[in-house]
Amino acid sequence: MTDLVDTARRPVIIGNCSGFYGDRIGAAREIVEGGPIDVMCGDYLAELTMLILAKAQAKDPSTGYAKTFLTQVEQVLGTCLERGIKIVSNAGGLNPAGLADAIRAVADKLGLQASVAHVEGDDLRGDLGAIVPAVEGAPVSANAYLGGWGIAQALGAGADVVVTGRVTDASLVVGPAAWWHGWNPTDWDALAGAVVAGHVIECGPQATGGNYAFFSEVKDRRYPGFPIAEVAADGSTVITKHPDTGGLVSPGTVTAQLLYEIQSPAYLGPDVTTHFDTIALDQEGEHRTRISGVRGSAPPDTLKVALNDNGGYRNSMTMVLTGLDIEDKAAFAEEMLFDILGGRDRFDEVDVTLLRFDRPDAGANEQATAHLKVTVKAQDPKLVGRAFSNATMELALAGYPGFHTTTPPSSESAFGIYRPAAVPRTAVTQTVVLPDGTRQVVADPPTGPADVAAPAGAATGAATAPTGPTRRAPLGTVCAARSGDKGGNANIGLWTRDDAGYAWMAATLDTETLRGLLGPEAADLRIDRYELPNLRALNFVVHGLLGEGVASTTRPDPQAKGLGEYVRSRLVDVPQELLQD
Repeated sequence: MTDLVDTARRPVIIGNCSGFYGDRIGAAREIVEGGPIDVMCGDYLAELTMLILAKAQAKDPSTGYAKTFLTQVEQVLGTCLERGIKIVSNAGGLNPAGLADAIRAVADKLGLQASVAHVEGDDLRGDLGAIVPAVEGAPVSANAYLGGWGIAQALGAGADVVVTGRVTDASLVVGPAAWWHGWNPTDWDALAGAVVAGHVIECGPQATGGNYAFFSEVKDRRYPGFPIAEVAADGSTVITKHPDTGGLVSPGTVTAQLLYEIQSPAYLGPDVTTHFDTIALDQEGEHRTRISGVRGSAPPDTLKVALNDNGGYRNSMTMVLTGLDIEDKAAFAEEMLFDILGGRDRFDEVDVTLLRFDRPDAGANEQATAHLKVTVKAQDPKLVGRAFSNATMELALAGYPGFHTTTPPSSESAFGIYRPAAVPRTAVTQTVVLPDGTRQVVADPPTGPADVAAPAGAATGAATAPTGPTRRAPLGTVCAARSGDKGGNANIGLWTRDDAGYAWMAATLDTETLRGLLGPEAADLRIDRYELPNLRALNFVVHGLLGEGVASTTRPDPQAKGLGEYVRSRLVDVPQELLQD
């Protein structure tokens, strides 16, 4: 499987250069030139990205991959070949073969000899029959989440560059680590350790101080260095960054990323089920956080599938309301607008949201304003195009006093609907296409029953929650948070700096308390709660908060990026003992 003579070797050093399609272009050069690495990996795919790439491919079948990756490859390919640095990325999107050809063209232009391989088999648009639940119609994208063994096979065959379609984000670390150390498919604990390492570095600087709730701890406010995972033969890992780069690597920043976009502590993957409630974190040195103790078990016999459908067309206009009688002005505007448009029933969906920023006797004009955002959806683009936004502008001289909008009239835009699904492994053939064109099928690992922890009820753990006098204070004085989207669901991970804080949080924050902190939008939604005492953390999953996913939702924060910070801002009764510092 591997071309390495001695597989019992030092940790493999894997540096990340991208957390999403559109991330920092210069990160590839920075990670390659900033210090020693063995592998440069980059994550470009999200559920929304697959929809974007599908639209691009519909216009030009030769595309469907992340074009910015080509720019990065051109900047670093020569240095990588000279230093023996492997390049691994899922930037292939819906067309990994096309991206592999494009990289070869870049190498030819630079006068370089590069061995390029790609992994395919994730795209299920040609055969939807095995997907559960059954698929109706023709989705614009349908991709199974593959694992890391195709990447490992390609590297073992001598590839300098490996590009894939929809593999899991963590597979970009699992594959190189398995190749480097010569792991077997049943080395569950080592593989699980690599999954954790991959999950930490997949989102770039979110692991090195970016989007960090306790950001006062980040003393170096330069742009954070992109993260590096030093993965050892047993799967234990040190997370770090290159010297003389901004940001911070600490157990806190690593915890923040560990809690990002997860559900149960039993993290199901194509190669291994990783048990996040076994992770141990220790500060090994400045900007060096060690991850150890991770346990793994067999993966399930199904693969996750991401489906994207065309949802139709949408348009939004936002009207500004100022000063007195905000709610009456909003009702006036809504009534007149839909009278002009011929009624609400003409649209498939209407969302009217009043966003209150105003305050009485405001000291500045902008502090007296609120926004009325109106979004309409329909299958007919003409109905929600300029006909809608122009109708909004007809209120300019005829509606409520002080009318103006945040934007000029706009045209319609297409939107997509995301649906999660599953497919039996037996219905998916993962294939690696080697640099010489040889095609090899990637064998599935042994599988086992899905070991998913049930949502937690009462608090567990040895620590005792502080008692005594309390004071109203923001939850965020004790708890940090990181939130994100999982399709139509949102997750909120909360953690504390010490055992006393965790004991209080675990005893205080149940699902109903969180529901109250979230407010009316979560009143009727299912909320799951999971405990991770090893990380001093709780994870909440709020089902349906984002509707049909980021491309469809009309929520102002469509990916729940700010949801955790909102929860931290809410006032709760906090023991004074926890507020002394």
